[in-house]
Amino acid sequence: MEPTLKPASNFNAENDANVLRKAMKGLGTDEKAIIDVLAHRSCSQRQEIKALYKTMFGKDLVKDLKSELGGKFEDVIVGLMMTEAEYDASELKRAMKGLGTDEDAMIEILCSRTNQQIKDIKDAYKRLFKATLEKDIESDTSGHFKRLMVSLASGGRMENQPVDMTKAQEDAQRLYAAGEKKLGTDESTFNSLLASQSYEQLRAVFDAYQKISGKDIEQVIKSEMSGNLEIGMVAIVRVVRNRPGYFAKKLYHSMKGLGTDDKTLIRVIITRAEVDMVQVKQEFQKEFGKSLEDFIKDDTSGDYRKVLLALVS
Repeated sequence: MEPTLKPASNFNAENDANVLRKAMKGLGTDEKAIIDVLAHRSCSQRQEIKALYKTMFGKDLVKDLKSELGGKFEDVIVGLMMTEAEYDASELKRAMKGLGTDEDAMIEILCSRTNQQIKDIKDAYKRLFKATLEKDIESDTSGHFKRLMVSLASGGRMENQPVDMTKAQEDAQRLYAAGEKKLGTDESTFNSLLASQSYEQLRAVFDAYQKISGKDIEQVIKSEMSGNLEIGMVAIVRVVRNRPGYFAKKLYHSMKGLGTDDKTLIRVIITRAEVDMVQVKQEFQKEFGKSLEDFIKDDTSGDYRKVLLALVS
C-alpha cells in the first residue's frame, strides 16, 4: 500500500505555524499558503502544527481556519486537521445526525477499517460526542442492517490467522444452505461469517462458494438481500477482494453524472491519501479509463479543486 501524501522531510512545525498565521492575518486569506502546508504534511505533523500554533499565538488553529475559509474547501481543511480516528468518528456522527441517515458513509467506514482503527474510532466518538457509537447505531438503524453495523462496530474481526481450508469449505456450505438452497434467506448466517472472519479466510470461503454453487458470492448477495443490508454485505465482499478497487468505485460514483457527492469525495480522499491512494488511482484508471485527477478537475473548481489535487498527486 502506497500513499500519495507522505510526511514532509525537513518538517518544522514552528515555521509552518508562522506561515499559517501569516496566511490568515490582516485582510484577505492566502489560500495557496494554507494548501502548501496542510495538504503536504502527514496527519501526525498536522497535529504538531495545531498544538504549536496554540502555544505560539494563544489561538485555536481550527477556529482560525474556519473563520477564514468557506464551503467545501473549508470542509477539506478542517477534515485534515483531525486525527484519523476523530475524522472517522465525526463522519459517523454526521451520518446519523438529524433526519435521515447516510448509511453509505457508515457502511464505508465500518466495512473497511481494522479492529484497532475501530477501537480508536469508538474512543474518539465517546470523547467528542459524549455518546457511544454502538448505542447511536442501534437507535438510528433497524433490522438486519442494524445487526450488521453493530457487528462491525464491535471491532472483533479475526485477524492475522492462517487460512483454514477445511473451515472455508464448511462455511461456504453454510452460506449456500442459508441462501440459494432454501426459500427465503437466513441473513444471520451471512452476518456472522462476513463480520467475524479474517479477510484472508473470507477470500477462501468465497472461492469455495464459487465451486459449490457455480455463482459468485457478490451476485448471490445481490439476489438474496436488498436495501442497505445488501449494500453493506457487498461492500464487505469488495473490500475483502480489492480494497483500493472498492475506494476507486466510491470515488467514481461520487463524481459521475450530474452533481457531485462532495461528502463522499472528500471523505475517501482524506482517509486514503495517507494509506493506499497510489493503488486507488491505479484501480481508478484501470476500471474507468481516465485518471482520478482528470475526474477531479472536471468536477470541482477553485481552491477546493486545488486541495484535492494536492492530496492525490
